[in-house]
Amino acid sequence: MGAIKGFMEYGRETPSGRPVDERLKDQKECYAPFPEEKYKEQGARCMDCGVPFCQSESGCPLGNLIPDWNDMVYRGRYQEAVELLQKTNNFPEFTGRVCPAPCEGACVLGITEPAVTICKIEEMIAEKGFEMGFIQPHKPDSRTGKKIAVVGSGPAGLACADQLNTAGHEVTVFEKDDRIGGLLMYGIPHFKLDKAIVKRRLKVLEESGVLFKTGVNIGVDKSANELKNEFDAVILCGGSQKSRDIPVEGRDLAGIHFAMDFLPQQNKRNEGDTIPEEISITAKDKNVLIIGGGDTGSDCLGTSLRQGAKKVYQFELLPEPPQTRNDGNPWPQWPKIFRVSSSHEEANAREGKDKITEYCVSTKKFTGQDGKVSKIHGVKIEFGDPDPKTGRPEMREVPGSEFDLDVELVLLAMGFVHPIHEGMLQELGMDLDARGNVACDDQKMTSVDGVFVAGDMTRGQSLVVWAIAEGREAARSVDLHLMGTTQLPHSQFLK
Repeated sequence: MGAIKGFMEYGRETPSGRPVDERLKDQKECYAPFPEEKYKEQGARCMDCGVPFCQSESGCPLGNLIPDWNDMVYRGRYQEAVELLQKTNNFPEFTGRVCPAPCEGACVLGITEPAVTICKIEEMIAEKGFEMGFIQPHKPDSRTGKKIAVVGSGPAGLACADQLNTAGHEVTVFEKDDRIGGLLMYGIPHFKLDKAIVKRRLKVLEESGVLFKTGVNIGVDKSANELKNEFDAVILCGGSQKSRDIPVEGRDLAGIHFAMDFLPQQNKRNEGDTIPEEISITAKDKNVLIIGGGDTGSDCLGTSLRQGAKKVYQFELLPEPPQTRNDGNPWPQWPKIFRVSSSHEEANAREGKDKITEYCVSTKKFTGQDGKVSKIHGVKIEFGDPDPKTGRPEMREVPGSEFDLDVELVLLAMGFVHPIHEGMLQELGMDLDARGNVACDDQKMTSVDGVFVAGDMTRGQSLVVWAIAEGREAARSVDLHLMGTTQLPHSQFLK
């Protein structure tokens, strides 16, 4: 390493957020520019730890060569940094922005000091790659004559398509929505991932030879079996799109929506689309309740604030995470600790609170007037000792803690349970696992010969970085299946 004592000389720094009042008036990314010299200092903090747990299974599922490209950034050798990063990660400009950075949770320096600023360095390397012309379209020298269909254009589908195109196959990506990108386009708000960044990468993929077809819902607009007969292999990368619901009285009232009915509409508006008034969902001038405290709930929060919500509340069923790791969550595991997202920072500032989220709250029912929701009725809960049979702590209501709250919009952001079964999966007669995900073997092959699967569709709801790893591994398996040999690399922890 270049700076042997860098971790002793420099403290952890990350880009600061733009002023809250400023960023709530637009849909632009939240963070202010960070000087190049600061990135070099942060790269210097990587401590030549000998065993880099940041690139272990606890850290990065892609096996990113993190210490190597940290050193290259410190030395200003950006072309080498880009080359190292692209060996393992097809889309570092995405993960550098939206990944929660399990690599930082596993950083050896993080045992005693704040971890190395890995994620933002990754984003910087990717931006340097585009700025300096190191990231370019890469058409293969020759084609194999094999035609492959990828269903779904989220991070798993795009990574799979990129790898298979590199191997010389003709790859067509089918997307049911009107734009390519899956959750990158319609699931993540612009203020976290500017869609110009997504379009820039899609242009590279298209110029590399990947074919895209939008507005084609396989199993609805086009027969899944027809697709299977037209292509030498099919890879399903449709994600985990069945939202977790809340089966309580009043759930059918107007004004109660899944997060993924709400968020894509704003992304469409940002792209210049007009949402018909009869289906438009907006938080403007409303009391908004978000149920669910994860990333999707945070996205709903930031979007509601930008739309001009009158008041925003957020409920989470589980207890508030601790400020520091507890004994059951040791390093190098991902630290399950309290965090403040950019959206929570904005809400806290606007509402004048220390934290916007209320924990240990259970929804009892909804009531309304004229068929529209107007109140949520809830109760505080507490958790007892774990059940000996299930291992789950007993949940019980706190006596006398019942309450109600005036709301005009309720957004359900409680996660996703499994892929949509109707349509494509039913038509193919696909075997499912106990959780309702698509079952597959170690080679990502489903129960239907020639049909593979990758990403959340088989793994369950997970991170963008895991989706990319899944897509890369499925591509390797497909190439091996079709050609009998492959030069595509393993995704290190998906062998």
